[in-house]
Amino acid sequence: MAPQPLPSPSRLDELDDAELKRLAVFWRAQALRGDREAHAVAHALKVAYRRRLRESQLARLPAEPAAPPQPWWKFWAPEAPRSRS
Repeated sequence: MAPQPLPSPSRLDELDDAELKRLAVFWRAQALRGDREAHAVAHALKVAYRRRLRESQLARLPAEPAAPPQPWWKFWAPEAPRSRS
């Protein structure tokens, strides 16, 4: 496999998710083969990928949190009158 060019920080923003992940996997493989400099590059690419993934997941969250569920029992509530049949 031919060496991949190292993207600059400004170029990282231009890469799509698939390309960023592919570069991170490539540099991680290089690091596992013993290349000490590749470890830092792989880590930086993985951090950028996770940051981008986290931002996209946060964008899908609802604006307001859902109301907490109401308990089906309340000790302090007055007892409802029972019908006697």
